[in-house]
Amino acid sequence: MRLISINVLTTGMVIGRTIWNEAGHPLLQKNVVVSDGIIKRLKQLGIQYLYIEDEISSGIEIEETVSHAKRTKAVKQITESFNKVKGLNSYSASLVLDQQSKVIGELVDDLLNSVTKNEEILTILTDTLIYDEYIYQHSFQVTLYSLAIAKELGYSYADLKTIGIGALLHDVGKMVIPTDILLKPGRLTDEEYETMKKHARYGFDILRNLHTVSLLVAHCAFQHHERLDGSGYPRGLVDYEIHPFAKIIAVADVFDAVTSNRVYRKKMLPSQGIEIIESGKGTMFDSRVVDALKRSIVHYPNGSIVLLSDGRRGVVAKQNIENSALPHIRIFEENNTLLKSTYLLSLAAEKSVLIEKVETDYIVNIE
Repeated sequence: MRLISINVLTTGMVIGRTIWNEAGHPLLQKNVVVSDGIIKRLKQLGIQYLYIEDEISSGIEIEETVSHAKRTKAVKQITESFNKVKGLNSYSASLVLDQQSKVIGELVDDLLNSVTKNEEILTILTDTLIYDEYIYQHSFQVTLYSLAIAKELGYSYADLKTIGIGALLHDVGKMVIPTDILLKPGRLTDEEYETMKKHARYGFDILRNLHTVSLLVAHCAFQHHERLDGSGYPRGLVDYEIHPFAKIIAVADVFDAVTSNRVYRKKMLPSQGIEIIESGKGTMFDSRVVDALKRSIVHYPNGSIVLLSDGRRGVVAKQNIENSALPHIRIFEENNTLLKSTYLLSLAAEKSVLIEKVETDYIVNIE
């Protein structure tokens, strides 16, 4: 299967991967033939990328680190836990979250098990997520990214568990933010943004009074928007003042934010998200954490069309677990001419050849 932009989806194409809505129900089943009505509906839902089946990508499969069923269950549990504290003061919210601590702990254990037992590079596909459920999906994804980074950095199981809970609850303070600001379908005004920024403090106030989790969890919520150079909020902390766990969640938080659908901004591909994080390496984000992110997640998902520096074009066929930036490419075109038969290129073996760009708008002309 092959990843394409909604802009080049045409009638007659075959859906390669089931598209799920935010409630976890199938919106469009695999192997369905695309019609004009389907294209219109997908655009209305804000879906930017999807997978199709075609000849050049035949046999290429994409598997997420966490199954769809496990993701749906996890997001449902996060939603229920967060909604129980919505509108409460910090003291009451703390009492409610204490009662939810067992569910939260078991959820993190489950995700931690998925990440630590899977030797493959972390793959999370967010192409069908709808913005009104963003906070819950975001909490789920930030948890997975944080666990993958922390695992790569060699943290103990106990620390991984604390980091996971901190990541899962890092945005719980948003439940105190007025709904009209939290779910505003567009960019916030300066005044609204100042209100939104208070969620870090609100989260700390809720979590520091929990008797069932480490105080470090509260500091994860308090500090995940702080930056090494002091440009973050709410306190403008600098490098040595920010806890290492919060530095991990900060990177995971921004990476997921830029690679997920938002109503006011188009999502980026993973490789583009990594470039954003890389641009802040050593200034806003901890260098070790950024490097760990780059080692632990998929840069170019299977099925992505890529243009190489020598002019060849191919589709990512499988990942390289030794270096996620250098996947195996199924070459199908040379000098703008389709080949009669494809062949596999290992970018790790030919290091002089680089990926120039991902081409989700590329149209294959097979005569």
